[in-house]
Formats: sequence, C-alpha cells, structure tokens
Amino acid sequence: MSKRIFVTGISTDVGKTIASAIIAEALEADYWKPVQSGDLDYSDTDKVKELVSNLKTKFHPNSYALKVPISPHASAAIDGITIDSAKITEPETENSLVIEGAGGLLVPLNDHATILDIMKPDYKVVVVSRHYLGSINHTLLTIDMLKRKGYDISILFSGKKHPTTEQIIQRMTGVPVIGRIDEEKEFTKEVVRRYADHFREPLNKL
Repeated sequence: MSKRIFVTGISTDVGKTIASAIIAEALEADYWKPVQSGDLDYSDTDKVKELVSNLKTKFHPNSYALKVPISPHASAAIDGITIDSAKITEPETENSLVIEGAGGLLVPLNDHATILDIMKPDYKVVVVSRHYLGSINHTLLTIDMLKRKGYDISILFSGKKHPTTEQIIQRMTGVPVIGRIDEEKEFTKEVVRRYADHFREPLNKL
C-alpha cells in the first residue's frame, strides 16, 4: 500500500533533505519538493537524486522553483510572482511519495498560507529534530501543532547524539522515534543505503 510521507523540520538546516533521501531509499518511494527556494543549480531534488540508488524512485518537479534562498513568500516577491498554494498539487503516482517541506511548518508561502496549509490530512509526518540551544522548544511546538491538526507523527533525530534532549522530547510528546541520523563525515549512496536498511522496518509501520 502506497504512503504519503511529509518530511518537515523544527527549523531550517536540520537535515530534512538527507532524511528524505533515506526514507525514499528505504521505501523505494518517489520524491517531491513542492517549493524550492534558492540553490536552483544544485537543488534538494538534485541532492536526493545523487543519494538514492534504487531504480524505482522517481523525482517530480517543483511546483515553484525560486531563485533566492530565503523564505518562499519573499523569494517569490523577488522573482515577481505570488505563490498560489492551490497550484501546489501532489504529483500523480501509484508509488509511495516522500514530500519534503521548506523550513518548518509555519514558513509563509504568501500573505495567508504556510507550509502547513499544503499538507493533506492523511499525510504521515516525519519531524526532523536536530539538537541546538532552543531545539527542545522548537520540537515540542512543532509536534504540538501537528497533534492539534490530527496528524500521524514520528520523529527522526539528526546530528550528534544528545540523550537528555532526545529523552525529554520522547517523554513529553509520546511520539514514536524512527531513529537518529548521525553526524557523518560524508553522506554517500552507501551511507544512505545503510540508514535505509536500518530504518526500513519502522518506516514500513507508518
């Protein structure tokens, strides 16, 4: 049975793209980044393509590809457009689909809509949490918002192990933890495959 898994982060630069590659590899799922802000010469889709080695995954085009690496609403304004969230439509596929968000849940797309507004109610949501000063608060806020909306949520920790942070987040949220992606020297196809093998069982249970 195909799944729709939305990968969001507690902030920017917490490891969503690596997490998305690992999930896509583990499930041989398709990948879609609805909104890309900046780095168009080497986008998140390009990065995931380099890391996924199975032959089943397909990569779907962005609904919006914006030039400047800032919040989508501001990047769109620089490009002379306004993002119409109604035009961000999920690609048609019978395969499972990994959807990577931009930043966190409340990153604005325009004057009214945020990333949260393009998330469908039946999506499984994987929250990528990375330890930094303030990350516990950001993680709890993100998960609380998702719980209020009724989403099925899991956590994927990213970066160096920080037991006290991870333990209090688990205790206070009660949300299942898929595992943790370590601070690797380099992420290669082989490293991604290793994590995919390790996480496949919990991901299949989503």
